Amino acid sequence: MEKLKDFREISPYETENSLKLIGKDYMLITTPDGEGANAMTASWGCMGVLWNKPVAVCFIRPQRYSFGLAEQSDYASLAFFGSERRDAMAFCGSKSGRDTDKIAACGFTLGEVDGVPVISEASLLLICKKLYADDLKENCFIDKALLGNYKAGDYHRVYVLEIQKVLVRQ
Repeated sequence: MEKLKDFREISPYETENSLKLIGKDYMLITTPDGEGANAMTASWGCMGVLWNKPVAVCFIRPQRYSFGLAEQSDYASLAFFGSERRDAMAFCGSKSGRDTDKIAACGFTLGEVDGVPVISEASLLLICKKLYADDLKENCFIDKALLGNYKAGDYHRVYVLEIQKVLVRQ
């Protein structure tokens, strides 16, 4: 893993609009996999303040390879990219890390910040510590139309992550 350069640290409160970052741009959740790391494209999530801490919230389905890795690690990084990486994001969202080194296949460089794996080509990196996890539950959906997202009953696990460090490309 390479040492990061071309980044500067900012406060979590200086981070740009999370609706844009997560809903319009592209986000990868990166977790250690024992030998290196795995990255998974995610387009559902949010950022804010909870328990007086800056947090990011992400969602991972139980059948994803990333799910088991997220369960085993207390840390993850969130990497954000613009539309120039659309093909790589589609690849990371459609292939499994069980069978493919997605980071290498996309031509990404694996870096490390405080022992947490990161994708060095990102425009923004969040280094996060897991605080809380729970599964979405069918009986808790008030708007039952949303259950159409779960035809297989594979409800996401919700992870609340404390944002410990924010790095932005200079």
